[in-house]
Amino acid sequence: MKKFALVALALLLLTPSISLIGVATLAGTSATAAVCTPGSLAVGPIPDSLTATTRNGETVTLNRTQLTRAATIITVGGQTSGVGRPGVQIALMAALTESTLRMLANTGAYPESGDYPNDGNGSDHDSLGLFQMRPASGWGTVADLMDPIYQARAFYGGPTGPNYPSPRGLLDIPGWQQLDPGEAAQAVEVSAYPDRYQNYQPVADAILTALTRPAPDSNGGGGGETPVVPEATRIVFPLPEGTWVRTSPFGWRSDPITGERRFHAGSDFAAADGTPIYAVADGVVVHANYTDGGGGVIIIDHTVRGERVASMYVHMWAHGIHVATGDTVTAGQHIGDVGSSGHSTGPHLHLQIHPGGAGHDAVDSDAWLTNHHAEGITGGESAPAMCTATGGGV
Repeated sequence: MKKFALVALALLLLTPSISLIGVATLAGTSATAAVCTPGSLAVGPIPDSLTATTRNGETVTLNRTQLTRAATIITVGGQTSGVGRPGVQIALMAALTESTLRMLANTGAYPESGDYPNDGNGSDHDSLGLFQMRPASGWGTVADLMDPIYQARAFYGGPTGPNYPSPRGLLDIPGWQQLDPGEAAQAVEVSAYPDRYQNYQPVADAILTALTRPAPDSNGGGGGETPVVPEATRIVFPLPEGTWVRTSPFGWRSDPITGERRFHAGSDFAAADGTPIYAVADGVVVHANYTDGGGGVIIIDHTVRGERVASMYVHMWAHGIHVATGDTVTAGQHIGDVGSSGHSTGPHLHLQIHPGGAGHDAVDSDAWLTNHHAEGITGGESAPAMCTATGGGV
């Protein structure tokens, strides 16, 4: 396999080792506007541990895995209209109380829950996950509730929540903003021990202070700061549903132009010229450039389940690159358009996924998307390329 260091990117794109093939197919769908993640809830670097004190004086130390779960709750809250910092505080209090910020399986009630990524095994009736939600109460299937992003969305609720209008999430509680945070958490959790949640308010505040960075000011304050790679809140397929077909897969093949046997480090998805390309996850653009020889290339750094991952999108025309280096993007954001620049035989997207970052070996991106339960989206659900690391427009 080939490694793709950013400093050598242009030269590598000229070699046959990542040569590509594509055939034009169905017409694309244009994107529409959506709201970007508020800067006040942008997750910064996640520390290895954090120690805080509960209201009753107990010392709590959280490890990086627990803090990564907290980052997911924060990021989902930041992307859910109406939640804001107060709602995220309540969600953190609830998850601290219910699971100590762990994605808990429950193999006693649901043996299959142990087959999903988890942080341990719980045994509270048939409860699962961060917020100890119960399939029997209508919160979702076992597969749903073993997904931390789904659980966070379910806790916040509202019209865009997965269970609207019942079971009720935080946004479905009338006047939740006027309630004591612990009472608001109880209104969602409906626990037999309603007074537990207030105890974790100081810990939730400490997490928010440690994991989030201030919103940039209107003059672009903080512009010299290194862009923060947010924790991914979901994984999406990079092309609109119904607009693409698989052509050349990951692995060894005969180069379609030279005929030589070469390793193909990406997956090719044929689509019509101009079809929107979406970011597969929240992240920061680390490369966005067009050269006559190599064509158009975008590389985005992500944090997926606490791991750095880079996604690479290849073959856009110069006018089909809609982001710039340093921009912060969200999952499903319209970052570019399908083209046929560089080493290409027709319009298509060549996608590469690099766990560890762009300097590490690529894996089968098609399989990676499947293993991470990538959501299919339509053009009307996508966000425009308008979020940047400094809060300005592209």
